[in-house]
Amino acid sequence: MTRTWSRTSRVIAGTATALAVLTACGGGGDDTASKPNGPVTITFWGWAKGSKDVVDAFNASHTDIQVKFEEIPSGTAGGYAKISNAVKAGNAPDLVSIEYSSLPEFVSSGALQDIGDQFTEADRAKLLPQSVELTTLGGKSWAVPFDAAPQAFFYRKDLFAEYKLQVPTTWDAFKKAAEQVKKADAKARIATFFPDDPTTFEAMAWQAGAQWFKAENDTWKIDTTDPATTKVTTYWQGLLDADLVHKDASFSPEWVGSLKNGTTIGYLGASWGAGVLKGNVPELSGKWAVAPIPTWDGKPASGMLGGTSFAVTKDSRQKAAAVTFAEWMSTTEEGVKARIASGTSSAFPAAAALRPVAKKAFDAGYYGGQDIYALFESAGASINPNWSWGPTTGTTNTAIKDRFGKIAQGGPSIADAVKAGHDATVAELTKRGLKVEG
Repeated sequence: MTRTWSRTSRVIAGTATALAVLTACGGGGDDTASKPNGPVTITFWGWAKGSKDVVDAFNASHTDIQVKFEEIPSGTAGGYAKISNAVKAGNAPDLVSIEYSSLPEFVSSGALQDIGDQFTEADRAKLLPQSVELTTLGGKSWAVPFDAAPQAFFYRKDLFAEYKLQVPTTWDAFKKAAEQVKKADAKARIATFFPDDPTTFEAMAWQAGAQWFKAENDTWKIDTTDPATTKVTTYWQGLLDADLVHKDASFSPEWVGSLKNGTTIGYLGASWGAGVLKGNVPELSGKWAVAPIPTWDGKPASGMLGGTSFAVTKDSRQKAAAVTFAEWMSTTEEGVKARIASGTSSAFPAAAALRPVAKKAFDAGYYGGQDIYALFESAGASINPNWSWGPTTGTTNTAIKDRFGKIAQGGPSIADAVKAGHDATVAELTKRGLKVEG
């Protein structure tokens, strides 16, 4: 594993070089390097399950720092726009949740502070290198990593048994199983394509070995027509064309309703999805199980779907307090317990030492007592190391999402959406005065 993640270091190092010209505009704040020495109040915006429970636990156990929490929509559902607008208006909160995929964009826009003086090498050593690397850009530390988010396949084990389905380990087997499901129940489907969520598709491309964003020296190389992406695009277009998967917005009433009535019997998600199912369809306790995500050759492989970090906004004057709280959430038993014991979060901590704490705190009875954290551990070890995120994820994803929503028989395709994302990315990078190939 050390050798595998050393390749990630090289990828991130290249990314850092290309970002260097952008990170100069990152805020520095006027907070000193000392830890807070008096009662202070900080504001925190986030959406991850269990966040309020964590804030309540922190406030109950700390007198020197108190946290005011505001729940905002998830990033791609409006949360990032809200954060960006607040930064522009000069009234942003002290601390915000930002997924790894979107962190470079916030850094490049100057919305965040470098927290390296507070989040030290000793602090970072507690966390998995891959998560730390995703929050280190331009040689600076921009956020405290909270979790990793390896992919997983959640399925209705009772209906799999009823339909005599084998849990698919390859994408070929997944398609065959999808055909069996539709044959067994004309209204049922094995899974859902989320037209509002490009990140799920991107995780599939990541798993297959794609490298959409690659930084070499001072040039960004954008490639969405590589064989890995083309394979994933063709595969999912085939599933849609054959009506083998539903097409509903992620976490929408339609999607949740289909889980409840058994017309959706699988969910291609990530480690945090275990809490999502438990929270959305509690009445189905004991009927769901978790399996590794199918792969192209049957060997373990995963992308990362999401993953949360905590960043300090550029105008915060309470950087030390904000980082103290962020570290408490990410690197202490109390913080992890508070989040996961709520029953809605199945986060897979970036702090490897805290995974046993997470496993113990999460009531796996919903999954029949299955050791889902052992599965997440294996999936995390299989994350493809060669993917990195560019500084225009918002632009890329908006363009793809717009086209995904229009996909129809004889109309726009997944390939059209990916091309639109590519073109928008190249145009935005060029607009910012960066060298681009692709």
